[in-house]
Amino acid sequence: MKTLLSPRYQLAEWNTEVNQILRSCVHCGFCTAVCPTYQLLGNELDSPRGRIYLIHSLLQGNPASRETQRRLDLCLTCRSCETACPSGVRYAQLVDIGRNLLEHSVQRPWQERWQRWGLRQVLPYPKRFHALFTLGTWMRAYLPTALQQEIPLVEKVEVYQPTTHARKMLVFSGCVQPSLAPQTNIDAAKVLDSLGITLLSLENTGCCGAVDAHLGKPAESLSHIKKLIDAWWQVVTQEKIEAIVMTASGCASYVKGYDELLRHDPEYAEKAQQIVQLTKDLTEVLAQEDLSRFSCSGNQLRRIAVHQPCTLQHGQKLAGLLEKLLIQINFNVLPVTDGHLCCGSAGTYSILNQSISQQLLINKLQTLEADQPELIVTANIGCQMHLKTRSSVPVKHWISLFAELL
Repeated sequence: MKTLLSPRYQLAEWNTEVNQILRSCVHCGFCTAVCPTYQLLGNELDSPRGRIYLIHSLLQGNPASRETQRRLDLCLTCRSCETACPSGVRYAQLVDIGRNLLEHSVQRPWQERWQRWGLRQVLPYPKRFHALFTLGTWMRAYLPTALQQEIPLVEKVEVYQPTTHARKMLVFSGCVQPSLAPQTNIDAAKVLDSLGITLLSLENTGCCGAVDAHLGKPAESLSHIKKLIDAWWQVVTQEKIEAIVMTASGCASYVKGYDELLRHDPEYAEKAQQIVQLTKDLTEVLAQEDLSRFSCSGNQLRRIAVHQPCTLQHGQKLAGLLEKLLIQINFNVLPVTDGHLCCGSAGTYSILNQSISQQLLINKLQTLEADQPELIVTANIGCQMHLKTRSSVPVKHWISLFAELL
């Protein structure tokens, strides 16, 4: 795609990268075949290729429009298009740049501005989110049934004190998982403890930065990123840490991009590179260990449907690894058609674009439940909560299966 950027963008830090991304797109259309919004809406402008055209037009100096902003908002950033693209177009990076430009040049309706501001003031802060979640659980019984489904029941948390081992890893707490699914990191600690690894935890480290980034606030995102790096840096420089373990694939996918986001920062560039090198999704950690002690049999055998979050298969390029781990310990992993498609959670997408999100959720559950599984497992807190709102079978984080075998 031949590109002549508008003079106002020619000195931008991302000028060269944007040109490279745009020139790498050959308009082949492979992306349209795997794009969830294009499959639902059937409009070229709701496909990755169409959105690239819109961003291209914006960068050439054509007027920014509310319509362009709406089309980019409808993108789930699932990155299925990147997996399918034969030319290696870095679509997610381009769409983030386009969104940020539009956020400064197109004023949203006041309702949207307040909604997005509210999400940014609550979700990245564990204490604030926990207070709101607690209030929601108190009010749950008095709310309409549709709203009750959106508020999960409070999990009973097991008290667990891990053994101290020579091998140590650091786990990321995250922003909403400590309230919505606190047992996940406890189960991870139990499983790694059985493998001779102590899982250290830093409480209230907050958000990885993804929430602000996806809501068009890169400066605020960088603030969260630097705060998190500083907190981790104190531990990784004092302890012999093998890995920073991510039990939420969404956070893992974003943290693994810190080196790109901070490559021009003289203070944080090198730190970010080292943090990225240490960061491992929990599936990657277990794939390197001897799992023979977890082999299930008899009444432990269960029919499992695996939901692969987009951030696991497209963001981190770890497609199939979760299924491989479960098959390795003898679970009956059922086939799932269209496993590459998004469930509609996508961070704040399920709140901001409810209609499309709900249709994607219905479609996803139809495929997950097609062979009547006893359980659905996933690897990301957002997907887990989203699937639970409509699923007819229990939905858990996959690490709970390993913990149960102990």
